[in-house]
Amino acid sequence: MGKRPATTGGESSPLRKVTVYCAASRRVPTIYLDAAASLGEVLAGQGAAIYYGGGAVGLMGRLADAALACGGEVIGIIPRFMQDLEWGHPGLTRLHIVPDMHVRKAMLLAEGEALVALPGGCGTLEELLEAITWKRLGLFVRPIVLVNINGFYDPLFILLQQMIDQGFLDARHGRMWQVVAQPADVWDAIRRAPVWDPANRRFAVPGGPTADGL
Repeated sequence: MGKRPATTGGESSPLRKVTVYCAASRRVPTIYLDAAASLGEVLAGQGAAIYYGGGAVGLMGRLADAALACGGEVIGIIPRFMQDLEWGHPGLTRLHIVPDMHVRKAMLLAEGEALVALPGGCGTLEELLEAITWKRLGLFVRPIVLVNINGFYDPLFILLQQMIDQGFLDARHGRMWQVVAQPADVWDAIRRAPVWDPANRRFAVPGGPTADGL
C-alpha cells in the first residue's frame, strides 16, 4: 500500500500522528489480533506515525509489528514499571519510558492528531472514555474512531445511547465519535469526522453547514 499525504476532517495540514488504544492480552480471539495488524498496515500505508502503549504482545504487538513491516513509524509510550517487567516492544521506532500511567495517558492524548480505539480491556475503555469526556469539554478537538470488530463495542453504544435518552448527554454529543466495522474504513472515518471549532464551541461538518454548539 503506497503512502500519500494525509488530511483530517477538512483540515488543510497533513495528519501525521494517530494514537491507537488497544489491549495487550494474548488470550483474545484471533479476529481482534488480525484487526490490529490490519490497522497497522492501513495507518502505515497512509504515512501516519502510530502512537500507542508500547507493548509487545496482544493487539498492541500485532499493531506495531504490522506497521513496522510496512515501513511505518511506531512510537510507544510505556510506564517505567511495565518496562521493568519487560513488557515493552524492543523494535519500535522510539519507545518513551515515562514515570506512570497518568503521564502515559496524557502523552497519548496530546500526541495523536486522531484517536482510534480497537477492542480492549479496562485500560482501553478508560482511555477512550477520558478522550470522549475531554472532547465534550472542548479540551480535545480531534477525531475519535471506534473499530467495532465483531460487535465488540455494541454494549457501550447501548449505554451511551441511554445517557443521551435520559439527559446525561445531549443528542449532539453522539457525533463526538465515529464507528467503523473494520480497519479498512478507519482512514475515511477520520477524514470525514466533524470538525470541532473551539472558538465558536460547535461542530462544523466538512463541506456542510455548521452545527449547533455543545
